[in-house]
Amino acid sequence: MSKNDRISMSVIRRLPRYYRFLSELDEQHVERISSTKLAAIMNVTASQVRQDLNCFGGFGQQGYGYSVKQLKEEIKGILGLNNRYQAILIGAGNFGSALANHFDFQKLGFELVACFDGDPAKKGQLLGELTIRSESDLEEFCGNNRVDTAILCIPKDAVEAELDRLYSLGIRSFWNFSHYDISRRYSDAIVENVHLSDMLMTLCYKMNNLNS
Repeated sequence: MSKNDRISMSVIRRLPRYYRFLSELDEQHVERISSTKLAAIMNVTASQVRQDLNCFGGFGQQGYGYSVKQLKEEIKGILGLNNRYQAILIGAGNFGSALANHFDFQKLGFELVACFDGDPAKKGQLLGELTIRSESDLEEFCGNNRVDTAILCIPKDAVEAELDRLYSLGIRSFWNFSHYDISRRYSDAIVENVHLSDMLMTLCYKMNNLNS
């Protein structure tokens, strides 16, 4: 087991927030920041900041704090944002189209290289800089191109068959916007699930309990 395998998921899930806030500070030309001030921005304790960053080497200097630019670049490297993983989009409906048109994949470690949809009427239509491909072209495209990740923006009842195709083509990484449990079918898959309804219900709970 490597050192990174022992790092808790709660720490890993805070890294993008560190990166986002540090990027904002860098844009504001802030050169350095203490763990106390960074903790206030992150809404955690200074001890938590130091513990989190010590998982990856620390990066701070006694009496100086953290170099904003250096720490941002260190976390960028830890997250692998320079890798440009090749991603394909499955499903060019309203949500998939919105992702393709408005989401900045390249800043976040990925390059969207193709989009597939089962609706024959959509074949050949432009989606951002991509041309929507027929679902039947999936095997040929994956055979001729490196594909690291599939983004699933299709209904839950359509995921299983599509997932089996993608898995058979060697794809093991999924950004999953359906409610299908990929990990139960393929335990070795790397999956990040996005449940928008869960997030909205959580917001509803917080509002409902605001004054309780």
